[in-house]
Amino acid sequence: MTESDSKAPARRSYHHGNLVEDLIAATIRLIEERGVEAVSVREVAKQAGVSPGAPFRHFPTKTALLTAVAEQAISRLTQSVADALARAPAADPLAGLRAIGEGYLAWALANPTHFQVISSRTLIDFHGSERLTQENEALRELIAEFIADARIRAILRPDIEAEDLIYMARAFIYGTVRMWIDGHYPEWRITRPPEEAMRRTLDLFISLLRHP
Repeated sequence: MTESDSKAPARRSYHHGNLVEDLIAATIRLIEERGVEAVSVREVAKQAGVSPGAPFRHFPTKTALLTAVAEQAISRLTQSVADALARAPAADPLAGLRAIGEGYLAWALANPTHFQVISSRTLIDFHGSERLTQENEALRELIAEFIADARIRAILRPDIEAEDLIYMARAFIYGTVRMWIDGHYPEWRITRPPEEAMRRTLDLFISLLRHP
């Protein structure tokens, strides 16, 4: 028996739901250990300790497998945003907008591998997934609602167009996380802990939107 054989996990029998969850977890571990390039359905089966053909009943391709990881990612993001919104003042739509950003940051900090997978449209079938498209659109609509409410209440700067702000908000929060994930902090002299740096920048972003 080789060393790799001795370290291979024992094969187990699974309930349908448990197998899917374990395959997704094994995919995350494999990406964290060896990078997304190492992912294949057979390699994930090996990581999960199941027969090489077992995953193909659920995930016939690498893209299908990574799309399932992305679906788990967006579900966690949706929950993180909901948790942050539950703590935000209901009467202040810009506080609600900030809460969406806070939920996004908390999710990305806790799930960096999920963030990397769902961010790459070359790895997943985003538009082929009902969950991804619906939950992403629900988040976009929520941002639009807060912006519209802030305009009605006259607390949003009048020179800001809603479409521009939706795009800018997405670019800002995505870029903030991407800089951390890709290791850009040192050369930009960002010395604060990532969570503190991101939240301070989020506060600054929201403050610039308020009507003087």
